[in-house]
Amino acid sequence: MDLEFNKNDDEMRLAISEMKRRHGIISMGGGKKAMEKAKEKGKMSPRERIQYLIDKDSKFTEIGAFTGYGMYEEHGGCPAGGTVAGLGYVCGRQCVIVANDNTVKAGAWFPITGKKNLRLQEIAMENHLPVIYIVDSAGVYLPMQDEIFPDKEHFGRIFRNNAQMSAMGITQIAAVMGSCVAGGAYLPIMSDETLMVEGNGSIFLAGPYLVKAAIGENADQQDLGGAKMHTEVSGIADYKFDTEQECLDQVRRIVDKMGEQPRRGYDRVKPEMPKKELTDVYGIISVKNNKQFDVVDVIKCIVDRSEFDQFKEDYGKTIVCGYARIDGWAVGIVANQRKIVRSGKGEMQMGGVIYNDSADKAARFIMNCNQKKIPLVFLQDVTGFMVGSRSEQSGIIKDGAKLVNAVANSVVPKITIIIGNSYGAGNYAMCGKAYDPRFIYAWPNAKIAVMGGEQAAKTLLQIQVASLKAKGEVIDPEKEKALLKEITDKYDTQTSAYYAAARLWVDEIIDPAETRHVISEGINAANHSKDEKEFKVGVFQV
Repeated sequence: MDLEFNKNDDEMRLAISEMKRRHGIISMGGGKKAMEKAKEKGKMSPRERIQYLIDKDSKFTEIGAFTGYGMYEEHGGCPAGGTVAGLGYVCGRQCVIVANDNTVKAGAWFPITGKKNLRLQEIAMENHLPVIYIVDSAGVYLPMQDEIFPDKEHFGRIFRNNAQMSAMGITQIAAVMGSCVAGGAYLPIMSDETLMVEGNGSIFLAGPYLVKAAIGENADQQDLGGAKMHTEVSGIADYKFDTEQECLDQVRRIVDKMGEQPRRGYDRVKPEMPKKELTDVYGIISVKNNKQFDVVDVIKCIVDRSEFDQFKEDYGKTIVCGYARIDGWAVGIVANQRKIVRSGKGEMQMGGVIYNDSADKAARFIMNCNQKKIPLVFLQDVTGFMVGSRSEQSGIIKDGAKLVNAVANSVVPKITIIIGNSYGAGNYAMCGKAYDPRFIYAWPNAKIAVMGGEQAAKTLLQIQVASLKAKGEVIDPEKEKALLKEITDKYDTQTSAYYAAARLWVDEIIDPAETRHVISEGINAANHSKDEKEFKVGVFQV
C-alpha cells in the first residue's frame, strides 16, 4: 500500500468516526432527561422498541437518521425528524418500521417529519412491504402548522397513503404505545390491526383540554381514548396489553402468520464476499473528492469475488458499465470514472465528466438491463456533462437527453450511491433523487450541488462584486478575499452529505463498507414489488 492510499484511509476513517459521533447524539433523541422520563412511564426508546421487535440475528437498516439535522434549531431541533425508521426483519419477513420518538417534542410532527414518513410509505408502496407503525405522537407541531397541515405532500397525505396501501393489499399494523392525537388518530384506525398499551396508549380526536374548551365536558385521557375504552366500548382497537414488550410480541405473532407474496424474480445465487477487503475502499477515494482514482477498484471492493464484466470497456471511458453480483444478486453497474482516460480517438478525457460517447454507452447499457430484468446500481462521482463549443457542436445535449430518457423510463429497481461529487445535470443523468431510485445513499464525503464549490463561489463572487461596484463601492483585494471565504463556507455547508441527508435528498449517510449491505437490502425489498410497467423510452433525437 502506498502513502496516498494510507492517507486516504486515515481521512475516511476520521470521516466515518465523525459520522458515528453525530449519529450517537441523534440517537439520544430529545436528550437524557426526556429518555429517563419516558422510562419512568415504562416506555422504551424508539430504537429499543425496534430492536426488541426485529429478529435477534438480523440487522436494522435505518433510513433517515440524519433527517432534520441542523434544522429547526430555534425550536430546539428535531433529531432524526422525530421518527426512527427503516427496514427490519420480523419473523423472517422484511418490513418497513416507523417509530415515533416521543422524547422529541412529545413526538410532534415538524414539516420534515411529514416528509420522512411519506418517504417511508413510498418505500413500502414501491416495494410492496408490510408496514409496522409504533405510534407515540402528539400530532402536528402547532408553531409550524402552516408548513405541515394543508398541502399535497403534508400531514394529511399520510392517511391517503394508508387507504391506498390497504387497497394495494399491503399489510399495516399499528402499535399504539403513547399519544395518538387529532388527525393522527386516523393512522392506527386505517391500519389493518391496532394494538394498544394500557395506561400509556391513547387515541382521540381531541384531548381533555380541547374537549373542555370546545364543549365544556370534563373527561380524562383514558376515558376519551384509553386502551380499555377502545377495546371494550368503541371497538376501535383490536388488542390491549399491560406492557410494550407484550404488545410487540403480538405484532410478531401477527406478522408470523402472514401469507407469502409472489416475488419479482430478480436473479440471486449463493453470496460470496469480494476478494478485496470491504474496508479497502477507504484508501481509494480522497475525502476531499479532488484526486484521481479508478472506479473499477471501488467496484471490486463491493462485488462478489471482485468479479466485474465490463460493457464496451474501450468506449466512452468516463462512465464504466458492467455486470456483477452483489451479495448474490445480479446487478448492472453504472459508475462515473474519476481518472483521466484516453478516448478511442487518442484524446484525453477528464475524469468525472460525462462525454457524448459515455452518455451513449450508459443509455444503451441501461436499456439492456431493462431488457434482461437486471437491477441497476449507480455509483455517482460526477461533475456534470462536458461543456464548450466543441462539445456543444458534437451534440452533448442530445446524447445527454438519451441517457436521461433511459434513466427516467427505466422500470427495473435503481439504487444510487453517491460516492463522491454529484453536480449539475450529472446528478440527474446518474439517477439522483428526482429520478426515483428505490433507495439513494451517500458516503460521508459526498457533495451535492448545481456545480462544484470553487466554480460556484467564483461565479457568485463576480456577481456580488459587480453589484457592489455598480453602487459605487470600492472593493479592495482584502474585502474580495473575505467575500469569497464567506461564499465558499456557506456553499460548502450546503453541499455536504449532512445537509442533503437532513432534507432527505438521500435516504442515509453510510459507511462505505456498508455499501454491499444496503444494495442487497434494497434489491431484496424491490423483489417483493408487484409487476413493473413495460419498459419504453420516449422520443429522443438520434
